[in-house]
Amino acid sequence: MAKYVLEFERPIFELEEKIAEMRSMSDQLDIGDEIEVLEQKVERLRVSVYEQLTRWQRVQLARHPDRPYTLDYIALICDDFIELHGDRAYGDDKAIVGGLARIDGIELVLIGQQKGHDTKENLERNFGMPNPEGYRKALRLMKLAEKFSLPVLTLIDTQGAYPGIEAEERGQAEAIARNLLEMARLRTPIVNVVIGEGASGGALGIGMGDRLLMMENSWYSVIAPESCSNILWRSWDYKEQAAEALRLTARDLLEMGIADGIIPEPVGGAHRFPAQAAEALKGSVLPAIRELMGLPLEMLIERRHERYASIGVWTTAG
Repeated sequence: MAKYVLEFERPIFELEEKIAEMRSMSDQLDIGDEIEVLEQKVERLRVSVYEQLTRWQRVQLARHPDRPYTLDYIALICDDFIELHGDRAYGDDKAIVGGLARIDGIELVLIGQQKGHDTKENLERNFGMPNPEGYRKALRLMKLAEKFSLPVLTLIDTQGAYPGIEAEERGQAEAIARNLLEMARLRTPIVNVVIGEGASGGALGIGMGDRLLMMENSWYSVIAPESCSNILWRSWDYKEQAAEALRLTARDLLEMGIADGIIPEPVGGAHRFPAQAAEALKGSVLPAIRELMGLPLEMLIERRHERYASIGVWTTAG
């Protein structure tokens, strides 16, 4: 069984373990037909379970510790990647990684939020929660992309910007606001992809662009379900109801016109088949980048502004 199994995945993994056990005895017993029947059963069960996931279950998948993070995707889709460090003002925030990349001949700047796969790495990466210097590093790299006419690809995966007092003292809110202002007028294409969690301003700080794509089992919202539950009910016990009310899945955001596309994940989730998930990511991102690179810059900026102006319902006082 995998080192971490979600409750709704358990029946699938138990059947897979049984199949593996039977295979180990197949050289001694004639049980090939039984194995085939079980394999067909587990495939039907897998499709059934993952087609009917609730919003909260998709949140759980987005947080799966075996799910690929930014550096995993970089290793799988990039032909070359040179990481660049530091914001040239305070330090190097390891919760955000970025640098120069090449994917199938396209040169670009790639920026993403990075969590850790174990406790030591999570502490080093601050659990993927950036400090102000992380957003300032991201902005430095975006301006570099603009200078050399390179498209920008951002991979979003964070519980939110780091809420510590030291982050506020160093200007957390200003850093995120500055990024929003600069990304709104950056004179180069920007493609944003939510690969896991997209929480609040922490995600939005590298999340404004010309296209927003979401992995099938990712989520994007102004607040996490637990925090929403805690505010409304003074308890985390209503997180599932909060997730339903927030409408935070990729399908929800596509229906609301916020996301532009959903990147399909292999049945079972990206954490089970990271190479296939990476191919799907690459296959969705590259056409978007090529399309945007073909637009005149003035049209690119105008469409970006129109895109955000059209989201939601608003009016002006007469």
